[in-house]
Amino acid sequence: MNPEGARIEMQISEVPAAIAGVRRQASWFERHWLLVFNLFWGVFSLGPWTAPLFMHWGWEGPARVVYFIYNFFCHQLPERSWFLFGAKFSYTQAEIGQVWDISNELVRRQFIGTPVMGWKVAWSDRMVGMYTTIFLLGLVYALLRERGIWVRGIPWWGFFLFITPLAIDGTTHLINDALRLSFRDTNQWAVVLTGGIFPPQFYPGDLFGSLNSVLRLATGFLFGWGVVWFMWPMMEEEFGRYARLDSANPR
Repeated sequence: MNPEGARIEMQISEVPAAIAGVRRQASWFERHWLLVFNLFWGVFSLGPWTAPLFMHWGWEGPARVVYFIYNFFCHQLPERSWFLFGAKFSYTQAEIGQVWDISNELVRRQFIGTPVMGWKVAWSDRMVGMYTTIFLLGLVYALLRERGIWVRGIPWWGFFLFITPLAIDGTTHLINDALRLSFRDTNQWAVVLTGGIFPPQFYPGDLFGSLNSVLRLATGFLFGWGVVWFMWPMMEEEFGRYARLDSANPR
């Protein structure tokens, strides 16, 4: 056989081995998809907390990398974010304006903090509610599965109910900010709806513990809960058959 023919024959003989390797990888993923998902969501949801930690340690370069990566997933507006290693956990726009230009969102989002004020977590409170919930409930799902408890997923309309509050809250914030309105700054509508039963300082602004902060956290939590309850059982059905076989027939 000439050298060219031998090379082609060798390449052909390698195809079944490559296919077998892909099948082994697919089989491994089908057995361990939940581990992969939990590791991914753990890294993804905890990553933004490393930015203020790095800044506190003086590692500005790695911190800037974290801020840059997560700015593709979040607006990072400082008045809607949390700060670590500083005087307060959150700040108003007016307080931020004492040390930074707050004339527009594009400039304001670039503020990451000061040694006195502390350093900003690399995404907003809503993102904390959304993605941390997915990670934590993913761990709960894994614990339940380990104990032989199989969670039944919710239907699509149930998932829609879980994500609707976030869509409403996020859309009203977007309209308020884009058109320079004030109905989500003062929240006078909420004063009317609740009869003003909460302290006056609860309604306006974005500080941690304010109405806006609570709504962003709550709607983010509902979104994350809905994602896990809707998607994880669906993926269990698709990928988890090998895991169930292993549980039924331990080696």
